[in-house]
Amino acid sequence: MNLSKEEKTEIIKKFGANEKDSGKAEVQIALLTARINKLTSHFSDHKKDHASRRGLMQMVGKRRRLLDYVARKDIERYRSIIKELKLRK
Repeated sequence: MNLSKEEKTEIIKKFGANEKDSGKAEVQIALLTARINKLTSHFSDHKKDHASRRGLMQMVGKRRRLLDYVARKDIERYRSIIKELKLRK
């Protein structure tokens, strides 16, 4: 359910300023989104895994808070990250 090292570095390179910039809000949102997507597919097979479901809800909440922060600071960055990650349907 965790991301491999290669997947993580690819996301960090795509959304960060360089390959070591993992602190940027966009990078954190992208990493959380990737983990959320992996966990969501896990629940199709394991419907009664409530402990992992709780972790999923915590990740969704953290991503929501990070998105709210980016929206407050710079609305254009918010719109671009939403569009790039396809978060709004």
